[in-house]
Amino acid sequence: MAFQRIDRQTVPDAVFDQLVAEVLDGDLPAGATLPAERQLAEALGVSRPTVREALRKLAHTGLIDVRQGGATTVRDYRRAAGLDLLPRLLVRNGQVDLTVVASILQARLILGREVAALAAEHSEAQHLSALADSVESLAAQQGPVAQQLEALAFWDHVVDGTGSIVFRLLFNTLREVYEPAIVALAEVMAPEVGSIDHYRAVATAVADGDAAAARTAADTLLRLAATRFETVMHTMEGANDDS
Repeated sequence: MAFQRIDRQTVPDAVFDQLVAEVLDGDLPAGATLPAERQLAEALGVSRPTVREALRKLAHTGLIDVRQGGATTVRDYRRAAGLDLLPRLLVRNGQVDLTVVASILQARLILGREVAALAAEHSEAQHLSALADSVESLAAQQGPVAQQLEALAFWDHVVDGTGSIVFRLLFNTLREVYEPAIVALAEVMAPEVGSIDHYRAVATAVADGDAAAARTAADTLLRLAATRFETVMHTMEGANDDS
């Protein structure tokens, strides 16, 4: 474990970022004890208050356990962290982690169909009008990035229709994760965001108040990206085997 000195112009977030990276990369494994604040401050070239603030953020994120007057230990982020860690897991060292992409696609498939069903059960006129307009706006888009952004707007209206604060917060987190990776995921998402008829099917089922049909239509729609991702992964694995 080799700490890098921090430019004082980038503290304290840079301290937090470096420690997060150490935890996620396994250089600071679960159960490991962090050096004392003074030692960390010296190693990183920052003040103790800066280190203390970074440690508070790490504790809030669920990555460490800070005991007053005792040792600061690393927690297993898979068991202790929340969804706010997902953006850092998706893009690591400038690269999209494909295993995290697979997890996100699986989660959105499960959540998406239930969100659509719940929206159908609680459909209200203002949400239905916005949903219909969003489908037509999506149909007018040409580029894959613009299509993805409009597809996000479509699902934003679906989530609004559920009236669920939990689904709203989950959607907000997944959107925060997804938006920075839109360009990188263009090939995977293209079959889904280009299938306007499938979006219309979801919107129609929600407007009709048919929860079962909405669930089925959403499942069909969201499986398009999941299937495309599997194809891309198999192609990459085949290329690696041949190299």
